[in-house]
Amino acid sequence: MKRTALCDLHVASGARMVEFAGYEMPVQYPLGVMKEHLWTRENAGLFDVSHMGQVILRGENVKAALEAILPVDVLGLAEGTQRYGMFTTDKGGITDDLMFANWGEEIFMVVNAGCKEQDFAYLQSTLVGCEVEIVNDRSLLAIQGPKAREVFARMVPDAATMTFMQSEKMSWQGVELWISCSGYTGEDGYEVSVPNEHAEDFVNALLAFEEVEWIGLGARDSLRLEAGLCLYGHDIDTTTTPVEASLNWAIQKVRRLEGDRAGGFPGADIILAQFADKPARKRVGFLADGRAPVREGVEIVNASGEVKGVVTSGGFSPTLAKPIVMAYVAAQSLDSSEALFANVRGKSIPLTQTSMPFVPSRYYRG
Repeated sequence: MKRTALCDLHVASGARMVEFAGYEMPVQYPLGVMKEHLWTRENAGLFDVSHMGQVILRGENVKAALEAILPVDVLGLAEGTQRYGMFTTDKGGITDDLMFANWGEEIFMVVNAGCKEQDFAYLQSTLVGCEVEIVNDRSLLAIQGPKAREVFARMVPDAATMTFMQSEKMSWQGVELWISCSGYTGEDGYEVSVPNEHAEDFVNALLAFEEVEWIGLGARDSLRLEAGLCLYGHDIDTTTTPVEASLNWAIQKVRRLEGDRAGGFPGADIILAQFADKPARKRVGFLADGRAPVREGVEIVNASGEVKGVVTSGGFSPTLAKPIVMAYVAAQSLDSSEALFANVRGKSIPLTQTSMPFVPSRYYRG
């Protein structure tokens, strides 16, 4: 297994380490998953996400070249801001989702750990005439929670005024940080890229604040589920289109039919047609009766036992103190508002459709 630059620090902090996307990663610390989750909702949680892929793109026409392979508005993204995007196939499926920032002459991109090698190869093969610099010498951290901004501003005062989806380069003790005001928890906070040789000092400085605790992959997953966010390989993959995944918001009007720069990306004909002709299924959220979690792979059925969908992410919500579910369900069943159930080992658990995020997001927008 590969190791992040902070692996030894995780072990020294009492983390339980597991394999994740080819890396040895902390799934939880002595605090435990439930308390780590609630700590992040109430204080400031610190996550090591250095396994994810970081890449810088350069070139005279890099933005136009990138827009040709993403179904989102790249050319219209303001400098110093970032945007959510995805790579799509000719059949409209999703090969990965990502974040990319406009740094003026450069584009900074972060991709998922399990997909990064294929993503890097794809960028190198499609962005003809552009430089694709794979960043291997920097760690990536996230500090999230209602106290994250206050704490982080003690170290990097200029970050205090950053708003959701801003992305800037700043300095801490002479070390260049790449900071974005974003995250994967629904909470306010930052993601920070820091050189490996300074990562441990930077982390120790954060952990010295009583508001900050290490948070592992277990709580990271339950937090992102409460935030209604997709996990690649589970809620989205090559068999799901952005519209099926309820990611319509991520495709700006300029790239849709009748937009000034409509289509032109892989799978555009299939994806854009679904805005008018609804897909046969949609990703939706449910609350489940009782307290038993409803896990990925559980079938969604109607009162007659007919299969109408499948759970892609599910678990017990520590914040709501009840089970929550994301699932793909037949649009016909959703339109008819028929009663739906999770078929858990032969037992029908009543489901109530609800809007997502399950827990309201608290991004700072100024």
